[in-house]
Amino acid sequence: MNIEPAIAAFADDLTAWRRDIHAHPELGFEEERTAAIVAQRLREFGCEVATGIGKTGVVGTIRVGNNPRAIGLRADMDALPMDETNTFDHRSRHAGRMHACGHDGHTTMLLGAARYLAATRRFDGTVHFIFQPAEEGRGGAEAMVKDGLFQKFPCEAVFGMHNRPKLDVGKFALRAGPQMAGGGLFDVHITGKGAHGARPESGVDPVIVATQIVSALQTVISRSVAPLDSGVISVTQIHAGDAYNVIPEKAVLRGTIRAFRKETMALIKERIETISSGIARTLGARADADVRVVFPPLVNDPGEARYIADVAAGIVGEANVNREGPFVMASEDFSYMLEKVPGAFILIGNGGGEGGCEVHNPGYDFNDQATPLGATLWARLVETRLAKPAS
Repeated sequence: MNIEPAIAAFADDLTAWRRDIHAHPELGFEEERTAAIVAQRLREFGCEVATGIGKTGVVGTIRVGNNPRAIGLRADMDALPMDETNTFDHRSRHAGRMHACGHDGHTTMLLGAARYLAATRRFDGTVHFIFQPAEEGRGGAEAMVKDGLFQKFPCEAVFGMHNRPKLDVGKFALRAGPQMAGGGLFDVHITGKGAHGARPESGVDPVIVATQIVSALQTVISRSVAPLDSGVISVTQIHAGDAYNVIPEKAVLRGTIRAFRKETMALIKERIETISSGIARTLGARADADVRVVFPPLVNDPGEARYIADVAAGIVGEANVNREGPFVMASEDFSYMLEKVPGAFILIGNGGGEGGCEVHNPGYDFNDQATPLGATLWARLVETRLAKPAS
């Protein structure tokens, strides 16, 4: 790997920063400590700093020369609401909060790039370092966009990066076009008629209605979505009743939907609403479905995906960059930024072995060996895209 020597020289600092953030995780829109640390470091590097973008978001800016071109680099800062089972010294110090997705590493990689670029300034133009809050289902990217992110900090392109467990350190993966699924949530509220459990004929059982709806929803992907398309409907909760001998009045279904195309997301939404209402009415009940698309699909601009892949290949070699990387059914709200500005999202290997388990696992930890590489990719991306004109 062709790690930038100046970044390798402060790799120990990166590890210390990352582990400090890991030990003090903060949930979405509560990243006060993390945002303060990010802003402080950016100021120390010599960046212009704006805070409070999308509530707790931070943007650092470096301007060099008179070139009007500008690009954005984005990292997420929030943790997950879960307990950590690791026992190392930098484990979470707060019950019910954990950096189980590597956002501590993403933040540190971008800080490393900012430190290097602020010191060397070997580019001509503007780079915006975007530190986003609340990626984990809270809508932080959308909040920053609605708060005027790209009006205040115009970019010709924007790039994001996420660690990938089980992909070796030193490797990257991405793909042009749709890469990560759009995600949504749904609630179906079913109203029947309560009755004694021994006299079901005197009521309308919402539990039976719920089970029929769950079964019917399994046909949406197999019979309404084209075979070469893909999607997921998962009913993850069923709530009804409080007593053994009472047929309840109400039942609730909850779950998630995923798809790689907006049109497929819209189709799934319509089918959940229609199927739920129709089955309930047939069985003498009422069903009200609330289907909410939380994240649009993440779609990489083909040209920008090729560009960041070329830069990555210059660091680790073409054999270590998978340009036809996996489709990922999980969602990522960087998609909101890509709907406004062309760009690309790349996966960086987090390796295997101890601590290399999948994200959202209580035993996960970001691999500090990947941090200098990620910072190098960000730095080279800027220096290549905004290269100074030849003398």
